[in-house]
Amino acid sequence: MQVLLDYPKITVLSPQGCLNATNALEFETNITKALAQDGISFLLVDLEYVESLDSAGLMALVSALKLSHKLGRRFSLCSVSPCLRIIFEMTQLDRVFEIFEGKAAFEAACFPAP
Repeated sequence: MQVLLDYPKITVLSPQGCLNATNALEFETNITKALAQDGISFLLVDLEYVESLDSAGLMALVSALKLSHKLGRRFSLCSVSPCLRIIFEMTQLDRVFEIFEGKAAFEAACFPAP
């Protein structure tokens, strides 16, 4: 008997600086392209290097989450700083998004050790 392992395809996006009205459309376009890739199972947005997030940046993430559900893809966030986390908490989007402490926590949750 032959056992084949099927590893899901993971794409990680790591935006930097500010996610705001100036660049939210470009950011959303990049997420959409990543989600539209053939064979992708997971999209992880690593927010470690994001300094600030306004409503336009937040809406880009919400739109991407909706698209991921429509396409049957898993969409997660990681490395959300305390100043960004409060935005998710105030908008109660911390209950909507799957948020991990970091990449290692994401990997541990998705690929538990045997």
